[in-house]
Amino acid sequence: MRAVIVYESMYGNTGQVAQAIAHGIRTTKPDADVRCLPVAEAETEAVGDADLLVVGGPTHMRGMSTGLSRTVAAKTGAPEESPGLRSWFRSLPAEGAGTRAAAFDTRVEGKHSGAAADGIAARLTRHNYDLTAEPVGFLVEDVGGPLRDGELDRAKEWGAAIA
Repeated sequence: MRAVIVYESMYGNTGQVAQAIAHGIRTTKPDADVRCLPVAEAETEAVGDADLLVVGGPTHMRGMSTGLSRTVAAKTGAPEESPGLRSWFRSLPAEGAGTRAAAFDTRVEGKHSGAAADGIAARLTRHNYDLTAEPVGFLVEDVGGPLRDGELDRAKEWGAAIA
């Protein structure tokens, strides 16, 4: 099995979740080739022959990050990362047919917090990937983190389940 995890992370929280998901996949499938790539390093060729594509990002302004939300985050101390998942999806060919996929995000808990994972899942579907799980969110205590206690364990378990 070849799994690729592509993530966008501003404060490091989503990156930690991505690594925990990778660990969970390796727990279930010890012989799996698992690559965990920040979106800036995720060339189209890197995902082309994956059996499982997992994509995640932070929730900004109730959805996936935008150029504006990344600029705002950079003003609060987050390193500005470019491109974001939206740009990455625009360059991803719609050739995912038969490839399993899953979407995740990091978010604060709240009535109006939103979920980037829903937009990520929709884009995966539009690119003909087969969703293997419902989109999932992992909670952070505040916009810049840290992750809520137990979330890395939950991410590892989720990674094991989707493998």
